[in-house]
Amino acid sequence: MTPSHIAFIMDGNGRWAERRHLPRKYGHKMGTEALERTVEAAAECGIKTVTFYAFSTENWSRPQSEIDYLMDTFRKFLARKNDYQEKNYRLVFIGNLGKLPQDIADSCRDAMARTESNTGLTVVIAMNYGSWEEITSAVNQLLAQGKTQVTEQDIVRALYTSTVSFPDLVVRTGGEIRLSNFLLLQSAYSELLFTDTLWPDFDKKELKKVIEIYSKRVRKFGGLGGDHVEA
Repeated sequence: MTPSHIAFIMDGNGRWAERRHLPRKYGHKMGTEALERTVEAAAECGIKTVTFYAFSTENWSRPQSEIDYLMDTFRKFLARKNDYQEKNYRLVFIGNLGKLPQDIADSCRDAMARTESNTGLTVVIAMNYGSWEEITSAVNQLLAQGKTQVTEQDIVRALYTSTVSFPDLVVRTGGEIRLSNFLLLQSAYSELLFTDTLWPDFDKKELKKVIEIYSKRVRKFGGLGGDHVEA
């Protein structure tokens, strides 16, 4: 069975570059190419949604030169939004966009508006995203609405991910075994897969391996059987 939604924690860009005695920014450049390869491979494999953890709320603590390079990388990615439009892909950006540089935030919103009605692959980019920040934002949003009691669905609708499904599978590259504040609520029943492959080396062959591993797992959602439950 092919997962409908795969979320990626793209780890290993810096180590990929360091092992080749290259600047860390070159690892990020190759990581962007891996993202684009994975988007195309996912569409070819029949996956409906892919999410990429591009920049976390904690990443602001990195050296300013690295942050500046990443922001320029985002600008270059967003400059190609018409390519996604032509391919009928839907672009969704999740995270606190208000804390990003204004031109990037505006471009993210424009890309979402332009591709909102597209029916092909949904590509979700998590930018300035942190799950705890997302949960706090959702709670404050519900309080501002005057709610004194909330349901699970109220919370789901208040999350940044309200317009996309929960991930069936969360994949972390780079060998680390942790979620790093990524989609903590949404991945409550997701399958988790940790691979030693560094993100710049991730390609269609690796994606097919991931799908094959997922297809052999039985999702129980707290029960005894493997029936699928929609988020």
